[in-house]
Amino acid sequence: MSDVTRKAGAREWTGLAVLALPTLLLSLDQSVLFLALPSLAEALRPTGNQMLWIMDIYGFLMAGFLVTMGTLGDRIGRRRLLLIGAAAVLVTSLLAAYSGSAEMLIVSRALLGVAAATIMPSTLALIGNMFHDPAQRGRAFALWASCFMVGTALGPVVGGLLLEHFWWGSAFLLGVPVMLILLVAGPMLLPEYKAPVGGKLDLISVVLSLAGILPVIYGIKEIAKYGFDVMPVAAALAGLIMGALFVLRQGRLEHPVVDVTLFRNGAFTASLLIQVILMVAVAGSYLFITGFLQMVQGLSPMHAGLWMVPSAIASIVSAQLAPGLAKRFSTAAVIAAGLAVAAAGYVAIAFVDPVGGLPLLVIGFVIAFFGTGPIGALGTNLIVSAAPPEKSGSAASLSETASHLGVAVGIATLGSLGSIVYRSSVTVPDGVPATDAETVRNSLEGALAAAQDLTGSVAGQLLAGAREAYTSGLNVVAVVCAAFAAATALIALTALRKAGTDSGQPSQGDKPLQPAESP
Repeated sequence: MSDVTRKAGAREWTGLAVLALPTLLLSLDQSVLFLALPSLAEALRPTGNQMLWIMDIYGFLMAGFLVTMGTLGDRIGRRRLLLIGAAAVLVTSLLAAYSGSAEMLIVSRALLGVAAATIMPSTLALIGNMFHDPAQRGRAFALWASCFMVGTALGPVVGGLLLEHFWWGSAFLLGVPVMLILLVAGPMLLPEYKAPVGGKLDLISVVLSLAGILPVIYGIKEIAKYGFDVMPVAAALAGLIMGALFVLRQGRLEHPVVDVTLFRNGAFTASLLIQVILMVAVAGSYLFITGFLQMVQGLSPMHAGLWMVPSAIASIVSAQLAPGLAKRFSTAAVIAAGLAVAAAGYVAIAFVDPVGGLPLLVIGFVIAFFGTGPIGALGTNLIVSAAPPEKSGSAASLSETASHLGVAVGIATLGSLGSIVYRSSVTVPDGVPATDAETVRNSLEGALAAAQDLTGSVAGQLLAGAREAYTSGLNVVAVVCAAFAAATALIALTALRKAGTDSGQPSQGDKPLQPAESP
């Protein structure tokens, strides 16, 4: 039997379980950190600027180094890079957990972000290498995609339980046992693969990729927090210029960091485009839904996380169903149908009310996330499989970078849109001090803080009006998310179908790859 059709056995499926652990961990990380912020701030006394860097530096550097780490794994060996990254994540997690100052925590989080960038591209590329049979590969990617939603939903629950019983640093210790398992089991269960002829890593390209990605992500995040200002806009524009120079350089190199010819593959390009647009919707809606649960419904972060679990389960179910449905119908049709379902879920959220709106919100979000499951499973498979085997790490890094970019854009644009709706809708009742009125108009968080200093009917009127205005912002954002989901469904029906994703022929990624010697 050829490598292309060779079936995966118990070793490969057990190896997939090992690869699922760090995937689950990375999706847990950020939501757990948000819960730890109050006790962290009390212990380390960071300045406002330091607190922002503690929150953001990890995501900045992980997004910035994804492209570099993806192509580095192709060159030195994907398992080798994964294990190096696992050891680095373990050490930096310990450093973060036991940081004695805000400065030490910022440095630890920065190093942790660089280390984490090695994990996702290597994981995705190794799945492509371990599962040669297209049906099994589709199932493996579906299981991988499910881990993300599990981690996202369980983050507040796990974080809440940890922080109820331990100190703030326990939030960073989740990575220690996971990486120990990976370091022990990885060499036994995971094969080593690297490009037969990879060439030297072009350091100028590495610098250009960082100079392109980091300023764009930074600019978008700053615009989301503070609105349009000279510095973040200039940073984003400078990043785009550096990104253009990066792309131009790749076309001239014999061994580029990113093979720009991949974008000639219609399935690859369409899947990336769908991923970016959909992540804009997911991130923007997630931001307002979690805010609704906690600030409108008054739930604790842990209880809010529990209400997010049904949506994660729905996404897992649809991701598992997608590969089988794609064999019966077509990949393009299954993805498009799922995205149409997601659009319907967001339409339901557009009718949520501040009073008694929790059931409809949960139902709508369950429907929306059920619809996103197929693109998580099938789209990732299309992206990784579209690349030649020796460049699947690079393709995987582009997939992850697209997701990070979509999240940043979603929080910035839809977050700003919801804030505009809130400010235009909120009313400040008589009796609220003039010093608090502007705070109330800026955000629901400000209204909640101002209400603590008020009593009686004034506080009640203030909270009711602010919560209604916030819900109006959620409704408008949901309408935009529905439009985005419908647009991606149209892209799937046209571009993916035109790209021939349903031909049944093996992609470039199904060609056998020469395994490297074990280190």
